[in-house]
Amino acid sequence: MKRKYEGVIVLKMQGAEESLDETVSAVTKELEAVGADMDQIDRLGRKEFAHENHAKQKAGYYVHYHFAAEPTAIKEIEDTLKLKMKDQVMLQHYRRA
Repeated sequence: MKRKYEGVIVLKMQGAEESLDETVSAVTKELEAVGADMDQIDRLGRKEFAHENHAKQKAGYYVHYHFAAEPTAIKEIEDTLKLKMKDQVMLQHYRRA
């Protein structure tokens, strides 16, 4: 049975400002590929970090996804984004809505 989830994904900004639309679409396609039904996508925009992270990133582009998926799909989503989109996705966090 599918459940409602929220996911916040932080995209890397360095050198990728012009391709943000493509990256948001690619992440959406990866979510849908594992069976997620998208409800809403909120682009929260560019946010400065309090401190540089280990990759010397000073800012990130935040996207808030609302979707329905099987509970087992969350782990698959995390793994897929870590492997396939490691150059674009900096952080990701999911919770039940």
